[in-house]
Amino acid sequence: MESKPASVLKALRAEIIAGSLARGTRLKEDALADRFGVSRVPVREALRQLETEGFVVAEKFKGVSVADSSAEAVIELMQIRRGLEVLAAELAAGRRGGDSAELLRAVIDEQRSDQEVEAQSPRFAFHRLVAHASGNAHLETMIERLLHQTAWAFERVTREEVAESGGDHAAVAQAILRGSPVQAGLLMDEHLGRDEAILDTLGHRTYTK
Repeated sequence: MESKPASVLKALRAEIIAGSLARGTRLKEDALADRFGVSRVPVREALRQLETEGFVVAEKFKGVSVADSSAEAVIELMQIRRGLEVLAAELAAGRRGGDSAELLRAVIDEQRSDQEVEAQSPRFAFHRLVAHASGNAHLETMIERLLHQTAWAFERVTREEVAESGGDHAAVAQAILRGSPVQAGLLMDEHLGRDEAILDTLGHRTYTK
């Protein structure tokens, strides 16, 4: 069963990513505690974790508010994420997908069948899959945190742009299953490089409103 701090954290993070909690919104512990039906302690723990992840900022005498991230900050996070995910793809290929091999084959099959892609979810599900396939739990944890931090930036990426990533995912999956670390790493690098370019293009539209 999910703990109270984890439940509050998950809900607030999702609302920030979706834009339900706008940038600059004040987050008051007592109001959130009443809303979630918990004491202020789990709310405080959740807010501390959100601050660590970069979703909120705490200022002396002002309290906690939703962070107003810049496009430049997100691009920097994407650059870190790219380096870690390239490593994850290389390690996953060295294991030929490990216990995630069947799920990686499903990614290829879905692309071949031209299955309709839902916005955002598959994009990050695939990256979580590769991180797990790496067999490195610490690396998986680091990538998971960066996925949360950069998911916010993709809230305005179009369905068409998400769908285009399906071919990249299938290519990376094939390289992993073939046991080709160099190719898997290069393909992941190219894929995330394209994501960075999309975010760079969306930068002013997303962050200057």
